[in-house]
Amino acid sequence: MKVLLTGASSGIGKEMAKILNKKGYDLVLVARDEEKLKDVKNELEKEKSKNNIEIISMDLSKEENCIELCKRVRNVDILINNAGFGDCGNFTKTDLEKEIKMIKTNIVAYHILMKEYLKEMKEKNSGKILNVASIAGFMPGPLMATYYATKSYVVKLSESVREELKKEKSNVKISILCPGPVATNFNKVANVKFKIREANSQDVAKYAIKKMEQGKFYIVPGLDIKFAKIGAKIFPTNLVAKVCYMIQKRKI
Repeated sequence: MKVLLTGASSGIGKEMAKILNKKGYDLVLVARDEEKLKDVKNELEKEKSKNNIEIISMDLSKEENCIELCKRVRNVDILINNAGFGDCGNFTKTDLEKEIKMIKTNIVAYHILMKEYLKEMKEKNSGKILNVASIAGFMPGPLMATYYATKSYVVKLSESVREELKKEKSNVKISILCPGPVATNFNKVANVKFKIREANSQDVAKYAIKKMEQGKFYIVPGLDIKFAKIGAKIFPTNLVAKVCYMIQKRKI
């Protein structure tokens, strides 16, 4: 079975690649940083698995690259949309160019890859898609407004397509991974430092792959994050926004 994994050079993506490699999946690993990708491939090959490992250095914030990737890599059994980054600060003061690139990476790339590979999977009536979202996708995020909005898009798109597949009685399964803070390079890129407990990326990746293989839709690692998801649903939005603002303020 072949897995296409984006954002595979570090963090959760890299840890997922390690787990999938040990399970014997053929891997197509995508990220912008070619050197880091080569390091990941070298590390995986030390396992001496018999599966194939291909790396593709590509900037998925460019729409034409996403389309080219879909043409280049076919017959994918599992798509893991993991590429993405965030930013922190007052909406009027954050960098517009960085935000546009974030929107293209976190939304447009997910949308294109999910759409194109889902067509292929529906024809075969098999396959899995794991979209890496965030607990942020269930709540407003003052001081990280653009990032929270991108993850909300991923959540709502996934929920909507899931229902379409259910009505069609399709065997294709969609999952969304919605972790809280995870100790990865995300924090450096987003200019934040979390004051609350951060999950281990290896633990999150292991949990995500396990639940994805089981066909679970909402994948929420950690009891505290599960409670946060429930709280975001039952409490008034303005109250959730105030709490999120206070949490975000401590990160800057």
